[in-house]
Amino acid sequence: MADILTLFTSIGLSEQKAKETLKNEALSGALKDAIVQAQRVRGPSGVDKAVGTLLYSMASRLKNPKRLAFLSDSIVQCKICTELQLAAALEFVKTHPQDPINQREFEEACGVGVVITPEQIEEAVESVIKKHKEPLLKERYHFNMGLLMGEARSALKWADGKVIKNEVDMQVLHLLGPKTEADLEKKLKPQKARVAGGEVKVKKEEVAVADEGMTGEGKSLMEQLRGESLKFHKPGENYKSEGYVITANTMDLLKKHMELTGGQIRTRFPPEPNGILHIGHAKAINFNFGYAKANNGICFLRYDDTNPEKEEEKYFTAIKDMVEWLGYEPHAVTHASDNFQELYDLALDLVRRGHAYVCHQKGEELKGHNSPPSPWRDRPIEESLVLFDRMKKGLFAEGEATLRMKIVMEDGKLDPVAYRIKYTAHHRTGDEWCIYPTYDYTHCLCDSIENITHSLCTKEFQARRSSYFWLCNALDLYCPVQWEYGRLNLTYTVVSKRKIIRLVEAGVVRDWDDPRLFTLTALKRRGFPPEAINNFCARVGVTVSQTTTEPHLLEACVRDVLNDTAPRAMAVLDPLKVTITNLPENSKLDVRVPDFPANEAKGSHTVPFTRTIFIEQSDFREVMEKGYKRLTPDQPVGLRHAGYVISFQKFIKDARGKVVELEVTCSRSDSAEKPKAFIHWVSQPLMCEVRLYERLFVHKNPEDQSVVPNGFLTDINPSSLHVISGALVDTSVKGATVLDKFQFERVGYFSLDPDSTADKLVFNRTVTLKEDPGKIRSAD
Repeated sequence: MADILTLFTSIGLSEQKAKETLKNEALSGALKDAIVQAQRVRGPSGVDKAVGTLLYSMASRLKNPKRLAFLSDSIVQCKICTELQLAAALEFVKTHPQDPINQREFEEACGVGVVITPEQIEEAVESVIKKHKEPLLKERYHFNMGLLMGEARSALKWADGKVIKNEVDMQVLHLLGPKTEADLEKKLKPQKARVAGGEVKVKKEEVAVADEGMTGEGKSLMEQLRGESLKFHKPGENYKSEGYVITANTMDLLKKHMELTGGQIRTRFPPEPNGILHIGHAKAINFNFGYAKANNGICFLRYDDTNPEKEEEKYFTAIKDMVEWLGYEPHAVTHASDNFQELYDLALDLVRRGHAYVCHQKGEELKGHNSPPSPWRDRPIEESLVLFDRMKKGLFAEGEATLRMKIVMEDGKLDPVAYRIKYTAHHRTGDEWCIYPTYDYTHCLCDSIENITHSLCTKEFQARRSSYFWLCNALDLYCPVQWEYGRLNLTYTVVSKRKIIRLVEAGVVRDWDDPRLFTLTALKRRGFPPEAINNFCARVGVTVSQTTTEPHLLEACVRDVLNDTAPRAMAVLDPLKVTITNLPENSKLDVRVPDFPANEAKGSHTVPFTRTIFIEQSDFREVMEKGYKRLTPDQPVGLRHAGYVISFQKFIKDARGKVVELEVTCSRSDSAEKPKAFIHWVSQPLMCEVRLYERLFVHKNPEDQSVVPNGFLTDINPSSLHVISGALVDTSVKGATVLDKFQFERVGYFSLDPDSTADKLVFNRTVTLKEDPGKIRSAD
């Protein structure tokens, strides 16, 4: 150890840096080999600090160790002299894994032998400053000098950046002279536009979208997912991806893969069929299916059906329904169980290669690096083959034996289980198998079998990336590339299958499709259009960071879609009877109501207008209040679409003193004084049930025990559901079918619930008209 420490300090590393390097086994091994190789060329004392710095940088960044000697030689021979050249060299060897390396192409790509003279730097900087002279003279030292640097560097790729900066500083000083007091003042930010009375107010939703996740930069999801925007590898160029492991067979396997796929992008969405999909899955669906669609590829819907204890047919059906509801059509529907025999055969091969063994340790997980390995890790291969066969034949009890892979994962998990015993019939294969493969074993192999090009998964699977590559390579199979992206999380909800089951069992929600949940079936039942969910995923953006978003951002996307697609109707949630005394008893008019007032060409419907109408209780006040613009004893109000203004005559109260009926007179709106407000109404209406939903939980993070110490079940919002059984709606909705959507004017957006019958319609409030949940939108 002392000898290696001395070796590291001999190239200019500080003792502290050398000691830190020794803690990293892979890095210290690579650096030692690089120094030894360099000393072969220059001798023990020939590696100075400049060369040592490049060797250290190379050893810490090189992914393919077989190129270490080649790059070490290039450094000590002074072919690679700068960090810029080293970055180009590392990129070249990553993208050219096959032997032999073309020396001429390598040197050309790395700028070997290129000499940039001071005169060239001077001329390049002079040219850039001349190009930007006018704004430079105007803005002086407030001009973005980084722009000058960037353009000069582009013109002289291999020039020393420090020398370019010095030349830029000198020529700018020559042009502008020394800095004045004005140059030293901070540049003022643009002032916000003002109107009389103060600053322009931005809508709350717009601020929220801008501040909380509008990473899509206004681009559609397809634009974000298309081509170079994600910097993913091209089909067949897997080896260019960070961390990809290259073996002696890699290029041949990639060649066969390209012959089979024709270079087509292939992705897959691989849910476990043991629960209902939620809003987080919507991002996964959009990412997997969308990336394939945007790049003319194909996407499989593959059920990860390797745990027969938790799988039910209803989940298979619901998952496929939700994928199709979001607008995607799988290229094929496959199952991990399609490959059970092939997976078993591969497991036998893994054992024969010495990479797996049968273990009798209880529990599926072994402890990490500091714990001893399984005592059965080194058992003979033939013995493991015999025992694995006995597992398959059902000669062990559950938990008595497992097949483990010989690998340590990034998270410290040691020898993950490949197969375990479960005496449970499988929904597709019945009792054919009593051993079932795990996710860690199955996932990458099914990707390989289906020739997936991009295995897209959420960030928490990053710890399994090395085992993904290891298993494919251990079996000499085509190895796809795993790419991770950030999960989409919402506040004020839980999406865990186990926790949703507890909510159902506790009677808090009715089922997985209760509209207060954020499962996709629940959102569909509540009336969220699939386009809105897809738009929401686009707004959140294709990010690799974890995203936690508030529900109102999703609701804003819902309003955007429903505003253009939900026809208008009139409904009264808290009815107050109104008798128009100056109309005849049998008076009845047909009133035309546009389905979309902003675009009347999109159609209309008619509703009756008779002597008796119903308005909202809140649209009448006995006593006039400041700012109130609707009906009072001294203030008339207009009726939307009817062409009438009504004026108060008298009210009728019940025994408790509540106003239960009004008597009014009406006059034509074209002959009456214009009222301060117009209200909605219904006449000869249908009685219906309306369900108003609020957030299910009181706190943003109901699973955070520091905020909710007694658990999420104690954080239920008691006002999360309000059922109005005696609401009234106009007759235009009479022919509606389940999930048809409407805007009830001045009230909100609503969708017809599956509980509806021929005798009584049931409507779910999808969202309010604007971001003020629970309140009916006032006319003033």
